[in-house]
Amino acid sequence: MQERLDAQREAIAAAAVALLSERGYSGLSVSAVAERAGVATGSVYRHYVDKSDLMVRIFRELCDREVEAVTSAAATGSGADRVSAVVDTFSRRALRNPTLAYALLAEPVDAAVDAERLVLRRAFAAAFANAVRHGVATGEFPEQDVELTAAALVGAVGEVLTGRLPGAADGRHRHSAAGSTVPDLVTLALRAAGHLPSGTTSGVKP
Repeated sequence: MQERLDAQREAIAAAAVALLSERGYSGLSVSAVAERAGVATGSVYRHYVDKSDLMVRIFRELCDREVEAVTSAAATGSGADRVSAVVDTFSRRALRNPTLAYALLAEPVDAAVDAERLVLRRAFAAAFANAVRHGVATGEFPEQDVELTAAALVGAVGEVLTGRLPGAADGRHRHSAAGSTVPDLVTLALRAAGHLPSGTTSGVKP
């Protein structure tokens, strides 16, 4: 019995993720999830209180997955390598599944689900902070308020990506975003952290 319940719960979760990727948060309903999972609507309520409860758990799982990918990509290398990896990994994964990314980053959602979005932003900021802190420790980046830099980068990257995703007010350039926006975001992040390409100077006299 427990194995059947666990399998049913996994099927419901998988159906919710699939529908979220296709329709976004606004296009997802408990009845649609039940139909996609091949179960009765009542079976969904056996595992989740309502749509908000289902989405909180789904958001948590998806956000954990994104954080793990970014953290793993930025675990080694120089400060510049790590900052670049945070931006590149997060951005390309978002643009690969734009409807899902918009749901995770910016689509209007219930308050309980929005709280999970805040957890994602904080984890993303922590990844940036660790990367910048490494660069400061090795002398690659100048001394700075690492937490401030990280928070600013999260805001900048999130704002730019949101504008390239379906549902944004102006998503005209989203089809070429991976080819142009991601490298530009990497450059922006490195400049914000104080990284100077080899052979250049800041122009600030000691």
